[in-house]
Amino acid sequence: MRRSRCFQRYTLHTCTQEHVGCFCVKGKQINPVLHIHKITCVASPSLSAKDQFEAKYEQKDQLGKGGCGSVYGGYRRADNLPVAIKHIPKENVVWTDTDENGQQLSIEVAAMLKLQTESADSVGKSAPISLLDWYDFNQEQILVLERPVPAVDLSQFIENNKEPLQENQAKTIIKQLVDAVKHLEDTNIFHRDIKPKNILIETGSEIPRLRLIDFGLSCFTNTEYEDGWFYGTAKHAPPEYISECSYEAGPATVWQVGVVLYEMLHESLFDSRKLLDSKLRIRTDLSTDCKRFLKSCFCLSPGWRPTLKELQCHPWLLFLMKANSPQTTLTMYK
Repeated sequence: MRRSRCFQRYTLHTCTQEHVGCFCVKGKQINPVLHIHKITCVASPSLSAKDQFEAKYEQKDQLGKGGCGSVYGGYRRADNLPVAIKHIPKENVVWTDTDENGQQLSIEVAAMLKLQTESADSVGKSAPISLLDWYDFNQEQILVLERPVPAVDLSQFIENNKEPLQENQAKTIIKQLVDAVKHLEDTNIFHRDIKPKNILIETGSEIPRLRLIDFGLSCFTNTEYEDGWFYGTAKHAPPEYISECSYEAGPATVWQVGVVLYEMLHESLFDSRKLLDSKLRIRTDLSTDCKRFLKSCFCLSPGWRPTLKELQCHPWLLFLMKANSPQTTLTMYK
């Protein structure tokens, strides 16, 4: 698990029987963002959960593997819809409390269902990947997710570019990212691990489209996180966690937006401790507004960082600029 110190916030519940996730929240059926199929409970007395999964989906090659599970490509047999199939060992699943219907969901399922049923209408609404199905087995949970084709994660997108992105390219992506995480904030969901590997870039159109993935470490907001754990990528921890072992959703997300922008514009990976040691470098050829945007995300005091709403209105995101010079001289960040 991607976390540090102290105790776990949620109690781990071990399921003793295989069952299929029922797609309802407080008695309401769910229409996913894709509007392809109405998502309903698919329980069948004659088939096990594994049989139901294999009858409905065909699993193909592994797409990736992380600290909490593995993801495979696949297809829905009924219509050949491309899907991503995420396998999560039960010991890595973080569970919510039991709801009013006596049902216990993983936090990842609960967050994605909330996004699909109670989302505010905003410009970033379509960014999160849709949950199509989920299955609970004795040893693992399987999530079946929307799989955009063609698409790569942002880390691979940067690598494929063979050099840091130009400022206008990065701006196109960051504008979508800020809108997406502001939408999560409006829905009271804190992703907690915004980084290039958890961002998909759809590459089938002239303007790349951003999608958010991996809600396995997410939680519902309205509290300060003082339980001693940091959920996310350790090198991206905000300075308030490093010094005080606590952090809040809004300022921490703004910090992570800065991390994503930094890694798009530079060849080196971001490390919070390098910033604290005054060793972080930024390109001198960036526009003044871009540098101000980046530095504001990296204010050491969380109270001095802009809100996500303020980032949406930042001059750098509001205006297009001329093509950047290819020069990539570095200067020390103060």
